[in-house]
Amino acid sequence: MMKTPINQIKPPLPLAGVRVLDVSQVMAGPYCCMLLADLGADVIKVEPPGTGDQTRGAMGFKMKGSDSMGFLNMNRNKRSITLNLKTDAGKKVFFELVKTADILVENYRPGVMKKLGIDYPTLQVINPGLVYASISGFGQTGPWADRPGFDLMAQAMSGIMSVTGYPDGPPVKAGVPVADIGCALFAVYGILSAYIGKTKSGEGQFIDASLFDSALAFSIWDTAQYWGTGVEPYKLGTANHMSAPYQAMKSADGYFVMGATNQKLWKLLCEKINRPDLFEDARFITNPLRLANRLELAAELEKTFIQKTSEAWVDLLLAAGIPAGPINTYPQAFDSDHGQHRKMRMEIDHPIEGKVPNIGFAVKMNGTPQQVRRHPPLLGEHNSEILAELGITTEAISALEAGGAFTP
Repeated sequence: MMKTPINQIKPPLPLAGVRVLDVSQVMAGPYCCMLLADLGADVIKVEPPGTGDQTRGAMGFKMKGSDSMGFLNMNRNKRSITLNLKTDAGKKVFFELVKTADILVENYRPGVMKKLGIDYPTLQVINPGLVYASISGFGQTGPWADRPGFDLMAQAMSGIMSVTGYPDGPPVKAGVPVADIGCALFAVYGILSAYIGKTKSGEGQFIDASLFDSALAFSIWDTAQYWGTGVEPYKLGTANHMSAPYQAMKSADGYFVMGATNQKLWKLLCEKINRPDLFEDARFITNPLRLANRLELAAELEKTFIQKTSEAWVDLLLAAGIPAGPINTYPQAFDSDHGQHRKMRMEIDHPIEGKVPNIGFAVKMNGTPQQVRRHPPLLGEHNSEILAELGITTEAISALEAGGAFTP
């Protein structure tokens, strides 16, 4: 397990000096902003007074403090300021922040930011170079734009759930929030592209990222099949539309995954499991035939695979150069030798929780490796610090407090 000391001195990070206003809650927006923060950006999380990000109080179990484990896993390297953006006083402080910002990320329902008077056209006047990213369920335009959008709805309405699960089973969503995380990643791609453009032109721009569009963008193989054949994509369990065998197989003690995705590997597989009859079987001679007879193929292979354990088959297939692997639980994945080598679990220090586990950096940058510089912020932890940076005097702060800038 890796322990990453906070404030450890390392080379300057790529986004050092870039200021991001994180005006978002729950997952897609906060995750997007955390990725920017991990790369050195000064991310200021602008939160509603009293409650803060909804995720602070989410999940069905309690930590030592009031912040959930989910919040702690998506908000490292940020500072928190509480502002009531429904008040003129709160907006006054916010506008001062906008003047200093390079990027703003928000994920309220379309129309909310305009109603609050902090939409892109308004802020563009204050800061023409601002890169303003709006994350929503279905985008800022279109017949579905006003709908509340969450990962589940995006998975269902984008088609993902139509190809997830087994043919005769009920609707199933992907086990992880692919629309949320996918949208966060696409938003980062758009933000960094716009920021690079800004360094050349001096002008910012508006970015419209949606869970629906992001989920649909993942459908490359399924839409390729549909557009190429006219056959509507359908559920295959762990199998694949493009090649067979490529799926989970039953063994003597459970299941494992394997793939013989070309003719060379198919021949090698038949040799290594001592089933030359399968290679000569007319039903399985070519990949198209194996796809057409996928169920029969799996049944034949499992007659052999059921004779040994998953570990034995994985070892045998890998030794022969055939892709295979165990089906790990999350603890097994994190605790595996490879997971530990890749530093996919790390610990950070937190003022209330003590040592807090966090998911490690998914991309390794050798020249300027990401750093944990700050613990996930307590609600409003950096109010005084940020207000001082803006040059707001004590007297002005008192007036803002009287105007409800920092209270619910």
